Amino acid sequence: MATIKPFMAIRPAGERAEEIAALPYDVYNRKEAKAVVEKAPLSFLRIDRGETNFPDDVDTYDDRVYAKAKEILWDMVDKGYFVQDTEKYYYIYELTMEGRTQTGIVACAAVSDYENGVIKKHENTRAEKEVDRIRHVDTLGAQTGPIFLAYRNNEKIDSIVNKTKQQEALYDFVSEDGIRHRVFIIFDPEDIKTIEASFDGISDIYIADGHHRCASAVKVGQKRRQENPNHTGEEEYNFFLSVLFPQQELKIMDYNRVVKDLNGMGADEFFKKLSDVATVLEESKEPVAPEKKGEFSLYLKENWYRMAFKDEMLSDDPVDGLDVAILQNQVLYPMLDIEDPKTSPRIDFVGGIRGPKELEKRCHEDCVVAFWMYPTDIAELFAVADAGRLMPPKSTWFEPKLRSGLFIHDIRG
Repeated sequence: MATIKPFMAIRPAGERAEEIAALPYDVYNRKEAKAVVEKAPLSFLRIDRGETNFPDDVDTYDDRVYAKAKEILWDMVDKGYFVQDTEKYYYIYELTMEGRTQTGIVACAAVSDYENGVIKKHENTRAEKEVDRIRHVDTLGAQTGPIFLAYRNNEKIDSIVNKTKQQEALYDFVSEDGIRHRVFIIFDPEDIKTIEASFDGISDIYIADGHHRCASAVKVGQKRRQENPNHTGEEEYNFFLSVLFPQQELKIMDYNRVVKDLNGMGADEFFKKLSDVATVLEESKEPVAPEKKGEFSLYLKENWYRMAFKDEMLSDDPVDGLDVAILQNQVLYPMLDIEDPKTSPRIDFVGGIRGPKELEKRCHEDCVVAFWMYPTDIAELFAVADAGRLMPPKSTWFEPKLRSGLFIHDIRG
């Protein structure tokens, strides 16, 4: 059963939340992050991307980068840009994008639950990608980027969340990308007990987004256990900062593919091969979206084609039955010779937030064919994780993105 604990958040002083809140560190390259910080000097990117404080000739992973991030964080706390609550609370984080709202519980999940499989993953992580965040968290003595977790709906938790949202919000602002952010605190001790007990009755928690951040937080906790001969299991480093969303609140967007060549084929030959595995449902000069699972839309030679995989291509297997897996196994590999989409330079991925016009743009620039996928469903993600399996690369795109800097978890002890 899941251990999901309240905690004493370090959070922006009320009037500073909008200035401090920032998109996740890995949304930007170095140049983009530096431009954000120059425009918004209080942006949390100054901490999450410490290299923005140095000339470009200083390596991103230089020891000075992590030391500077630590210095800035605790200096901002000392100067009152952040405050720390003196009691342990749960927090509510609501995000509204294009009229759709999703609301999560901000809390700390247990490292032990990650280790014992209560917290389930659907992606592998790469050690080299974890190193940066391990050093960042360990040097700062704080977790600064929340892990995006999901759980099956729970009426008791829903009831407390809905009641709390009738209060005045702690923060309420609209970020530059048009997303509204509201934060509330759950003060009532009985509500806090009910939420903790409700999670204790939930056997499965799922990583929706942030696998590398999660693995890094866990490894910092494990490292500190080894360094502490009087380890009890209750130290804050045994828990990691999370926002947990109920299943019904979440929507996964499409994650699309663009390919740079047709593996030596002409468009007609490729289309003929494609007809062996999929049927054209609709043709248009304008973007036409896939309408249900088993469909995808193809952009080739200035035309859009809404297509459906033939029945014999479908599968009840939790992984092989994913649309992105069918495309990989029936089209990208056998027809276009893209064996490993993680390493092939001939394929790229475009998040659904960019829309079909971005797919057209890429085909006019450096690619020849685009595949607009029907979004993976959250229930499919759960089924893959429950089976102890892994999704193909780039199967899910979550929006809106959680902001960093609104909640910080102090693990110094």
